[in-house]
Parts: sequence; C-alpha cells; structure tokens
Amino acid sequence: MMNKREDTRALSAPLDQESRVVARDHTALKLWLRLLTCTTLIEASVSQRLRRGFGSTLPRFDLLAQLDRAPMGLRMSELSRRLMVTGGNITGIADQLEHEGLLVREAVPGDRRAIRLKLTPEGKAQFADMATEHETWVVALLSSLSQSEQRSLRDLLGKLKAGLHAEGASTGAATASTHAAPSPDSRPNRSGD
Repeated sequence: MMNKREDTRALSAPLDQESRVVARDHTALKLWLRLLTCTTLIEASVSQRLRRGFGSTLPRFDLLAQLDRAPMGLRMSELSRRLMVTGGNITGIADQLEHEGLLVREAVPGDRRAIRLKLTPEGKAQFADMATEHETWVVALLSSLSQSEQRSLRDLLGKLKAGLHAEGASTGAATASTHAAPSPDSRPNRSGD
C-alpha cells in the first residue's frame, strides 16, 4: 500500500512510458523506457511548434528534410525506406506538398513505373526557414545537458545503435536462412517504386 507522500508523487507524475517502471525492473528496461519517454516529449514539443509556427507536421518536415538532402530528388520507395513508413504514407504527404507547390513529381528515365520527388525552389525556401527554427528548438530542448554531456550521450547512443544494427543483421541472417525467399512473382507490387 502506498503512503500519502508516494500517492501524491504518483498523481503528479506525468503519464508516459516510463511511468510503468518498477524498482525490480532490469536497468535495460528502465533505460529503454526513459529513451522512449524523452523521444516522445521532444517529438511532441517539436510537433506543436511546427504546427504553431508553420502550420506543418513532423512527418511533412521529415519528408522535406530528406528531399532537401537529395537535390536530385528521391524515389518514393527510397523515401519510404529512409522514413521507415509505408509508400501510402509518403503518397499522402507528397500529394499535399505538391498541391502547395513545395515539391514536384518527375518520371525516372528508364523506369516507367518509378516516380522521383524533388523540392521546388519554394519548397527549398520554406524548408530552410523551418530547419533553422527546428535547430533552435532542439538546442533549447536539450539545453539541460551541457555540451560535454550531450557529446557523451551521443557517443553512448552511437555505440548502442551500432550494437542494435549488428543484432538486427545477425537476427535477419538467421531468419533469412530458415525461410525460402519469395519468388519475384509473389512479391507485392508497390506503386511508386
């Protein structure tokens, strides 16, 4: 049973992924939930600021950012892979951005089915404004950590990321070796590839 002090703390604590942690949980689980909570809080703040300042969303910003890094444009399938979302999600956002004059669709020479998305000059200018503000927001959101702490955390998370990629590669290889690859005829046809 909780005492009055613990009960008050529980009521005032934010409801987030980390609120599920109990003392006996493994440190790894606590860390994972803390990472999720921090990510959620940062994304919520950035999303709110994008809506207020630019009438935009985080998925739109992410798509524009990918296109900004690829001046020659990107195929829909490449955007889908980079953003880790379905082609349908990309299509919906691309339709809006094209309607607003921020991007254009171009045919890919030599591949009649493929479409490449590319920023327009207006899209580049609008993204540049958004990116400048976005950087300011992220710097402010992480300002409770010193520059040294930020570098240390970045390095540690880089080590974790490398380990996760290695784990994914070994798990994927083991899974692939136990399953036969689908024939080319059985693969789904994804429009925009």
